[in-house]
Amino acid sequence: MPRIEILPSQAGNRLDKFLTEIMEASRSHIQRLIRQEAITINNKPAKSGEVLKPGDVVSYPEVERSVPVKDGATPVLDIVYEDDDLLVINKPAGLLVHEALKDERRVTVVDGLLERYPEIAQVGDDPTRPGIVHRLDKDVSGLMVIAKTQAAFDSLKKQFQNRSIHKEYLALVYGTLPKETDTITFNIERSKNKGRMVARTGSQEGKDAVTIYDVLKRFSTATYVNVKILTGRTHQIRVHFQALGYPIVGDKLYKVKRMKFREIPLPRLFLHSHKLTIELMSGEEKSFVVPLPEELEEILKKLSRG
Repeated sequence: MPRIEILPSQAGNRLDKFLTEIMEASRSHIQRLIRQEAITINNKPAKSGEVLKPGDVVSYPEVERSVPVKDGATPVLDIVYEDDDLLVINKPAGLLVHEALKDERRVTVVDGLLERYPEIAQVGDDPTRPGIVHRLDKDVSGLMVIAKTQAAFDSLKKQFQNRSIHKEYLALVYGTLPKETDTITFNIERSKNKGRMVARTGSQEGKDAVTIYDVLKRFSTATYVNVKILTGRTHQIRVHFQALGYPIVGDKLYKVKRMKFREIPLPRLFLHSHKLTIELMSGEEKSFVVPLPEELEEILKKLSRG
């Protein structure tokens, strides 16, 4: 559950009004959470109309981000590029790429693909992931390439295997990274904890993973970086920065225990796939770039003012 300590400049605000901006939720929804005792101040159930004081610690439930939908079910895909063989989309945070669990049905990128391109159902090597050659985590936004034909699928899969596809991300991590640029090479393997991966810093068991970062801007409690990955391991960027001791802002799965930095409230990961370079079926190499989403830009502005 996210927690935030109230600064002197934030004191005097009504709790419900303050949380409408932090949680990006309506005041009526927040009032309902208060009645359900889902929001606490200093570990005690909050009261409706309560006024915040300096040093108060407010805890609140994470709100699921909504995604663009069509007819109440199918997501409207933000298409950056398209030809006869493939398309590149800008995936919003909060949208699954494909079904994660058999007993849990939520809207996915695949739903949007099949609605617009029913023929894509025959593309790929897994019927539950038609056209999908790589993925982004649910709460990560940005560029994805998707195959529309089997020939494109095979070509893109080979490019990923040969590591000739170039991917760059923008990320905000807690703390002050010691170097302006560095290469992280910890091997990664699946953890015994379900759904998690782990970096191996000693014995180097697991699969090789290479992450390169360059510092773009430094703040008092966080560092804004450009990240390049030379391998595509599950949760690679998240695991590597956690292993260094600088977890990504908004990451609830890969935290650092006893972190000395105040939490930056964010209902998603501050991780955005902003640049993708691939080879088209024509043989032309083409790069695509999408800007940082508005909600992440706002975080940087607030940190700059602080």
